[in-house]
Amino acid sequence: MVFKTNMAAIVTLRCTLGLRLTTRPSVYIARFYASFPTTKLFINNEFVESRTKQWTDLKNPATNQVISRVPESTMAEMEAAVAAAKEAFPAWSRSTILSRQQIMFRLHDQISKNLARLTEILIQESGKTRSDAERESLRCLDMVKHCCSIPSLHLGESLQNISQDMDIFTFRLPLGVTAGITPFNYPALIPLMGNYVYERACKNGKRAQCNLGAKNYVVVLPDANKERTLSSLLSGAYGGSGQRCMSVSTAIFVGESKEWISELVEKAKQFKVNGGSDPEADIGPLISPEAKKRVCDLLQSGVDAGAKLLLDGRNIKVKGFEKGNFVGPTILSHVHPKMECYTAEMFGPVLTVLEVNTLDNAINIVRTNPYGNSTAIFTTNGASARKYTMECDVGQVGVNVAIPFPNPTFSFTGSRGSFKGDLHLKGKQGLQFFTQTQTVMQMWRSENVLSSRPATPMPVHQ
Repeated sequence: MVFKTNMAAIVTLRCTLGLRLTTRPSVYIARFYASFPTTKLFINNEFVESRTKQWTDLKNPATNQVISRVPESTMAEMEAAVAAAKEAFPAWSRSTILSRQQIMFRLHDQISKNLARLTEILIQESGKTRSDAERESLRCLDMVKHCCSIPSLHLGESLQNISQDMDIFTFRLPLGVTAGITPFNYPALIPLMGNYVYERACKNGKRAQCNLGAKNYVVVLPDANKERTLSSLLSGAYGGSGQRCMSVSTAIFVGESKEWISELVEKAKQFKVNGGSDPEADIGPLISPEAKKRVCDLLQSGVDAGAKLLLDGRNIKVKGFEKGNFVGPTILSHVHPKMECYTAEMFGPVLTVLEVNTLDNAINIVRTNPYGNSTAIFTTNGASARKYTMECDVGQVGVNVAIPFPNPTFSFTGSRGSFKGDLHLKGKQGLQFFTQTQTVMQMWRSENVLSSRPATPMPVHQ
């Protein structure tokens, strides 16, 4: 494979690899990339090397060093994967519930045995802090545990004697070959592509489930527990370096609670920024240099438009990770709804703070934004919490919970501009999305009953 480059890059490579320039520059580029492992494709039950000529470098966000290369699969490879899955589907769909359950048990066992390895992979590839990576691995394990119990959710319905000698049953059957797109994570592109994917799927008569953009608001009432509220706010905003679809993006302080903002800033300064290998790190790097630039540009556009940075993390330097994509904890105030830094999904460790006089003012702000992924209210007043829950028009609501992320038993129910489709992921809706209902009506005439010799062995379910 030949790569285009310039002489400056070649000099850098020569110094790095100890090579002398005696042949074409492309040779050294090829050797440089050959030293990194490539991600294999899994097609027809085996790992294969892609034949593509288009590769994406996978870099450690804390150092920006290449650690692997990922193929942009060819059309032929994609079609081969679909064909293999389609060929396997009939036999798989006829497999017993118990045999499928055993596969999930084995998956659970393998994840359990490799939790430490998965954690290290997440730290290196995504830049997560150790605590965040460990918790993600455990959440993955929780999801598999839930899937092990899916036979109970797979139950259909039945009714006897809907007519003379006639019964009716429903079954949940596998939908067929499905595809998933799991980006990490382009906040400006996801809503655009999500809408495009949804429209294309619908035009082709396919079921689609598209999770799009998000702006997650937290409303703070003056009767809330101050310490717990401020800690929850900052954890929700800065966890995962703010690169979660559930991250708290905006805090709305109602009435006298605005006096807490200065203390919020002081608490934010205590968050430690470092590479994920540091077990005490609270905030890791952003996923790429482009992600960091986008966050910094949005912040600057806000400042240029009159916003005020109460805490500025753009110029943070992390010892030992000088080339990393780090942005420190940031708090932005004096923001107006027309500012790009307000309307865009920031996707970084940035918390925007707003001040309003009443709960109704806060509800109006939440309702008029186009997204409905999640929101939360912090209060000790049940009536206020109930009013907010009923009037906010958001799919997922937390009461004294900054990130209302449901466990696998329940569905992830973002709404409005945050979701396209009719069935959400996880929980019962997730199962419904990947299955279709079959209704069977049976008639067995009672006069056709035949006597037979009784069998004594205990029945066995295979």
